[in-house]
Amino acid sequence: MKHPVRPADIGIGFGSHDIGVAVRAVELYHARVVPQLLFTGANAPTTVTRFPRGEAVHYREHALAHAVPDGAILVETEAGNTGENVTLSREVLRRHGVEVGSAVLISRPSQERRVYATCRMLWPGLDVVCTSRRPDVDEYVASVGDVDLVISTLVGDTQRITLYAEAGHAIAQHVPDEVHDACGRLVAAGYTSRYIATH
Repeated sequence: MKHPVRPADIGIGFGSHDIGVAVRAVELYHARVVPQLLFTGANAPTTVTRFPRGEAVHYREHALAHAVPDGAILVETEAGNTGENVTLSREVLRRHGVEVGSAVLISRPSQERRVYATCRMLWPGLDVVCTSRRPDVDEYVASVGDVDLVISTLVGDTQRITLYAEAGHAIAQHVPDEVHDACGRLVAAGYTSRYIATH
């Protein structure tokens, strides 16, 4: 989304197959953009092999290994989708007595728009900006190690921008026709492992 990152009360790292979420969160913490991190996410079929203890747990371990103090990290380990990432993170903060008015939402690059739209719908009073670790495409694919997963995830993320808004889980976002067309070509080419069948 190309939001300029600004200081916020917390950084929320959204679980996925991308360890770059934790890498970016650590960068923001050490740059003093956020004083605290919250990692959210259980497991999905695409992450259970990569992160067997759960997405949020592995992100926390990465942060601890990179000099983020344990007291600056909260985890939410039950969320199975973006809506749950938002609502359950909010509940974790409430249980810990942490009041926040602003957050940096950290996700994989292709998920930024969906994370933003979902948070705006489910936590409208929170002032948010989105960010991700953004290496070039070849480096990103190499870091994930599975080109089919990367492309299928792009397709699924793009589709969910519209589907989640139609279902009332996210605010509506404009998706240009050329993006819809490209997504359709990728579906026709067989990149459907993260695609939701709608017919």
